[in-house]
Amino acid sequence: MTSPKYLTPGSVEEALSLLSQYGEKAKFVSGGTDLLMQLKREEAVPECLISLGEIRKLDFIKYDEVNGLRIGALTTIVNVANSSLIKSKFGILGQAAGMLGTPAIRNQATLGGNLCNAAPSADTAPPLLVLGAKAKTQGLEGEKLVPLEDFFVGPGRTILGPDHLLIEIQIPILSPHSGGAYLKHKRRQGADLAVVGVAALAVMEGEVLKDAKIALGAVAPTPLRAKKAEAILRGKKVHQTLLEKCGQAASDEAKPIDDIRGSADYRRELVAVLVKRAMTQAIQQAEG
Repeated sequence: MTSPKYLTPGSVEEALSLLSQYGEKAKFVSGGTDLLMQLKREEAVPECLISLGEIRKLDFIKYDEVNGLRIGALTTIVNVANSSLIKSKFGILGQAAGMLGTPAIRNQATLGGNLCNAAPSADTAPPLLVLGAKAKTQGLEGEKLVPLEDFFVGPGRTILGPDHLLIEIQIPILSPHSGGAYLKHKRRQGADLAVVGVAALAVMEGEVLKDAKIALGAVAPTPLRAKKAEAILRGKKVHQTLLEKCGQAASDEAKPIDDIRGSADYRRELVAVLVKRAMTQAIQQAEG
């Protein structure tokens, strides 16, 4: 196989211009951890690789009390995991980032790459979904902001058009008395993909669960919100029976398949257990 041409634009505009020039023959590359494996398996055979590594303005973590958190698409997973700001205000995201791959992979992989690869098992997707994240994209005609729920359209597929680039993730300020948890079940220790990933966010008002959000990974063609399960909890005083009912509802909303990492039935059972466990941890954190 002929090695692809390697280009290193210095700006988003230059990168988009190159992509427009080469079209489907080109692929963007940031950390390259996923693309490298695709190239080795010849699942991707681009004629041109457009490296985003020199576009420094896409590597940042910023926060203010009005707009919330903004993370550049080229921010590495390790910087997300280690950020004291993210740990203190959006701990569920830092928790999930710390579970992604090995230390070497986290040092190289980027948040934008993890999302744009659009793997159903992407570790950062479920926590970002429950946090109400939005994806900021840029094309030749300008910028656009879309809910992350609408970003994924299928395995390996996003809404990004042939001349669009993900440039930033935005997360609104969390309500007071919020707590979150991300749980991941995998086949073995180390850098294994999730068999099931579950993110839960709880907002308490006294003894009542004012708001609840649940997102599932690796159990459908895309990461998804379990909205029927959320509705069971919202506005209620939480008890074990209610949590079990919520877990079962989330299991019913999942659309898993059989693969080498687990059967569909096994995944559904895991969803019920992990949703109950994650929501319990989220509530305890919100109360504490």
